[in-house]
Amino acid sequence: MNILGISAFYHDSAASLIRCGKIVAAAQEERFTRKKHDSGFPTHAIEYCLREGQIDLPAVDYIAFYDKPFLKFERLVETYLAYAPQGFVSFSASLPAWIKEKLFLKSMLIRELKKISPVPRLSEKLLFAEHHQSHAASAFYPSPFKKAAVLTMDGVGEWGTTSLAIGEDNKLEILKEIHFPHSLGLLYSAFTYYTGFKVNSGEYKVMGLAPYGKPIYLNTILDELLDLKEDGSFRLNMDYFAFCTGLRMTNDKFHQLFGGPPRKPEDPLTQRDMDLAASIQAACEEVVLKLGRSIAQETGQENLCLAGGVALNCVANGKLLRDGSFKNIWIQPAAGDAGGSVGAALAAYHWFLGQERAIDPFDGMQGSYLGPSFSQAEIEERLRTAGAKFEVMESNELLDKAVASLATEKALGWFQGRMEFGPRALGGRSILGDPRSPRMQRLLNLKVKYRESFRPFAPSVLFEHASEWFDINVPSPYMLMVADIREDRRIPMSPDEEQLFGIDKLNIARSVIPAVTHVDYSARIQTVHKQVNGLYYDLIARFKESTGCPILINTSFNVRGEPVVCTPEDAFRCLMGTDIDALVIGNCWVGKETQDASLRLDYKNSFELD
Repeated sequence: MNILGISAFYHDSAASLIRCGKIVAAAQEERFTRKKHDSGFPTHAIEYCLREGQIDLPAVDYIAFYDKPFLKFERLVETYLAYAPQGFVSFSASLPAWIKEKLFLKSMLIRELKKISPVPRLSEKLLFAEHHQSHAASAFYPSPFKKAAVLTMDGVGEWGTTSLAIGEDNKLEILKEIHFPHSLGLLYSAFTYYTGFKVNSGEYKVMGLAPYGKPIYLNTILDELLDLKEDGSFRLNMDYFAFCTGLRMTNDKFHQLFGGPPRKPEDPLTQRDMDLAASIQAACEEVVLKLGRSIAQETGQENLCLAGGVALNCVANGKLLRDGSFKNIWIQPAAGDAGGSVGAALAAYHWFLGQERAIDPFDGMQGSYLGPSFSQAEIEERLRTAGAKFEVMESNELLDKAVASLATEKALGWFQGRMEFGPRALGGRSILGDPRSPRMQRLLNLKVKYRESFRPFAPSVLFEHASEWFDINVPSPYMLMVADIREDRRIPMSPDEEQLFGIDKLNIARSVIPAVTHVDYSARIQTVHKQVNGLYYDLIARFKESTGCPILINTSFNVRGEPVVCTPEDAFRCLMGTDIDALVIGNCWVGKETQDASLRLDYKNSFELD
């Protein structure tokens, strides 16, 4: 049985194909259109999934959409009525799109799907899951647990913003929800907006900025904005927010509370911005910890699954793990709306159709390597057409050359196997570097990624050596857990260095792997497992043989504002538009120094800033 899952029309549109409960393919539309967070109908992603599954659209048994538009429209209307006449401008601006398209989504889906292939009785195949039902299904069904509590947290679906479910075998029951406008995701997004970053995109920047500041506004948040109960339930004080009535997240009362207007995008960051980031991060962690403890106590479950955009907050995840309320935690790697396509398809198969569930002891996401791959012949043909000059090498020779380059502070584009599904590069479409280098963090941020200098990089570490370098002893294959650098790997700061504030801390080497050590001695860890990605594992293992270090810097293969590269052509353009030194793609070595200089690109300004 083939089930196609679709998420679309808000942000991060995606498609997934499930066959008899197994995920065959999944990809975000942005990877094909090259438009970051593309929210349009995922035509290209659907076509890819069908190709990967070697079927056409008529062979799909069901098509599952990740939320219910009528419930969303109900929320929009009820919110307007509750706040009327405030919000009339934003309500009237959104109404035409709802009347024309979103309210009649079933007809729109049928129309778009028929452009891909004519399908008889297509309307009979369409199913609609609720938003948090899709998130919960994406978290539980691919997890390695027979039974688990499931916590989903995001901005808002139809009405739900936070939900608790219990999953057992193929059953999944949502027990309770927190409803809009009371939302941890929207609270975090309000501070994302206020500190000058883009909502639904810049939240991870706030998380990365937080360690540079101090949570001096935490009590203000808890006293004025957030009524947080001991069990983790909460309500927002809507006197301070504008997202119910306008196109802004915060209002003048919020701005007065925190001492001024929002930071303008791209303005210099101040210590106040860093302190605000630290404060909202601390508040988020407090909510997540209280929720986790109360859920463990209430349900008696020892396993927890997480999904929804807030589940991408790897700092909060790491603290929840260390808190010990749950023995095991598994997080959906595509925790945001893109993963809703997987969840909707799995919900249709297990929840709606009642089909049995096969549990993979690692997990059912296959390392999240669910996107397109290219044969060696395809890679060579595409590189030639793009004008690239390259050498074809045997695998051992290629690995040796890559290791030698990395050990001499070269930045490598690494394009191997299937593309990752979700926001993280996990060794399929990555830029790699030497974590021991004190200059690599700044070099990669400013000369390769063209992004803010404060942004940290993640370490990919061989799983069996992870606990020798970091305070972690469980798998973290999807880069969704933060752990501290072990004390014996740290470099103590001098009294003068301890007195530094904010960004001034950036260039101080704080460990023997400074390029992946954040200013608070933490790191966002990806554990690498041979059975999941053998080639990437072998590269790091060979780097360890050469250097003694079982770790590489791993950041996504793209520049700021660009989606992660999908095709060999994308990878070559990124090579030629940045200061990446070489590209390793399939068995091809593409050295920057051998390329035609006329193919160099001004890549820095090619994409809208994120």
